[in-house]
Amino acid sequence: MKPPPFDYHDPRTVDDVLALLAAHADGVSLLAGGQSLVPLLNMRLARPEIVVDLNRVEGLDTVAVTDDTVSLGAMVRLGALEHDARVAAALPVLAEAVSWVAHPQIRVRSTIGGTCCHADPAAEVPTVAVGTGATMHLRSARGERAVPAEEFFETIFTTVKEPDELLVRVGFPRRRGMRFGYDEISRRHGDFPFVGLCLGLGFVDGGVAEARAAAAGVAGRPVRLPGLESALLGRPLADAVEDAADAASAEITPPADHHGTVAFRRGLLRTLVRRLSARLEEHAR
Repeated sequence: MKPPPFDYHDPRTVDDVLALLAAHADGVSLLAGGQSLVPLLNMRLARPEIVVDLNRVEGLDTVAVTDDTVSLGAMVRLGALEHDARVAAALPVLAEAVSWVAHPQIRVRSTIGGTCCHADPAAEVPTVAVGTGATMHLRSARGERAVPAEEFFETIFTTVKEPDELLVRVGFPRRRGMRFGYDEISRRHGDFPFVGLCLGLGFVDGGVAEARAAAAGVAGRPVRLPGLESALLGRPLADAVEDAADAASAEITPPADHHGTVAFRRGLLRTLVRRLSARLEEHAR
């Protein structure tokens, strides 16, 4: 199939993009990597009046690593992120999660802003954003605002971003003393996961002093797992991991579909809690 007719714009500055969004709002589709938008256009599931190409907009592909934050422009390609030595040293879970996304040919075009705004509930980067406590930075002609990732994703393919807003960057905090990991279970590497898990732990005197966790594929958006986090805190990891797996399983009500039952996905999440806990404990030694 071929896409429906639309006007094409190729701006060079963020201000130009914001002016187009302000003028046309709901009639605009933004083109970043095109991995989601182009199929939607070809199947005529998306019928925008205007397509705004972000690929030549200056300043949207910057990577900045400070003592406190890894800040990624919305047009940073996942393939570039996967192999960026600065990011790997500062927050290795980002490269780890990106390596699970589809295949290299897809990652070389896909962008961090695109995957976050597409808001697939099984997607890896949004789950890491929630798990690490990232901040989504939005701009419009009206001004700027910062939204915690946990509040940015509403439900399947839906975020709090307004039609006239542009996601310009995502800031991931560097939580000193914590190590994060990502793992998932899918039919084949590169497929969307049945369940994914981002887990971060910090240890003091052999016990878990800090914990953060978020899961993919278990709800209409990536979700924090406070029950899992609470079950780990203040205890040696070996003593707490089964209680944490139980807590994680109990606090989700995942979808049941042709890929698997509720019990199936709960069981997979338990497995991921065990896997990641063992991996993070090994790194802490």
